[in-house]
Amino acid sequence: MNSTPADITGQHQRWMTEALALAQRSIALSEPNPRVGCVIVSADGQVIGRGHTQQAGGPHAEVMALRDATDHGHPVRGATVVVTLEPCAHHGRTPPCCDALVQAGVGRVVMAIEDPNPLVAGQGSARLRAVGIEVTSGVGAQASRELNIGFFSRMERHRPWVRLKVAASLDGRTALPNGISQWITGDAARTDGHVWRRRASAVLTGVGTVREDNPRLDVRLVSTPRQPLRVVVDSRLEAPLDARIFEAPGQVLVYAGNPTAERMAAFAERGIEIALMPGADDKVDLADMLTDLAARGVNELHVEAGRKLNGSFVRERLVDEYLLYIAPKLLGIGLDIASFGPLDDLASAVALRFDQVDRVGDDLRVLARPQASEDRG
Repeated sequence: MNSTPADITGQHQRWMTEALALAQRSIALSEPNPRVGCVIVSADGQVIGRGHTQQAGGPHAEVMALRDATDHGHPVRGATVVVTLEPCAHHGRTPPCCDALVQAGVGRVVMAIEDPNPLVAGQGSARLRAVGIEVTSGVGAQASRELNIGFFSRMERHRPWVRLKVAASLDGRTALPNGISQWITGDAARTDGHVWRRRASAVLTGVGTVREDNPRLDVRLVSTPRQPLRVVVDSRLEAPLDARIFEAPGQVLVYAGNPTAERMAAFAERGIEIALMPGADDKVDLADMLTDLAARGVNELHVEAGRKLNGSFVRERLVDEYLLYIAPKLLGIGLDIASFGPLDDLASAVALRFDQVDRVGDDLRVLARPQASEDRG
């Protein structure tokens, strides 16, 4: 029996759901490349190959799925390839995926969304169509974009997607007046925070947090195939050189404004990479820093800083997403989430929308994003 268009759309959605689940496996693995999943479906509707993008320089999702089908003795000629991102058309560290699909003789490609990389951006689907392969797109587009929100940000805006993470009490305090903050939220929230660290290309904090809390800022409460880059904003290079953040595992990058030659030499002797990004008052220019991080291949930047640096990110409208863990506690007088303002009127407030609100253990996890200007009325 021939399938109706509605039947075909339903099949595509089911297969794309599986491909998106495979793409999740590329988190913390494929950076700086996008997270992509792929399934290959035979003419009778059976999934015969599965794959997801490997580490940079390794095979992409389509190639992994083709190998999987071949290794299990399944012919792929005429098959349908369902992939969460447009097959690449350029020769980077690996050959173009669209060429591999052409050589395999597949009959149809169902892709979720066009690749925003200017080196691809419609060229992959065009090359497939040019040899007679049917290409459709749009199924699972929003989910694929969300999974690769940082990659899209880097390609389209030339800056990472900035996520600001905070653990606070119900009355918005991140610490007591004396700085004590361990622990406001519970074990489940702290573990979940490491899941989000794992997702990021880089984790950033300020020199104040390094001096006061001496964090490691690595991923250790969940398993990970790689550690994100750790970034410190330290205008005058005042961080202690024996701070835990400068220890293994993982790389560290320090952004400075206009430090003394003596401190530059001390950091260099310790083998710590420094990037000078001077702005007003010799502080680090955060916008320029984001551009530089994008050039280094950072897709998602996870910020875990104190109220002053948080306030700078908020004031300069550089935060794309707020990840807030809210504990069912009242601390009264204490340190706030972000120091900025004062504002002259409520209309000047940073207006957010709640995208997700979930229970994590005894705490709430709130994911909020700035409202678009047209949403504010």
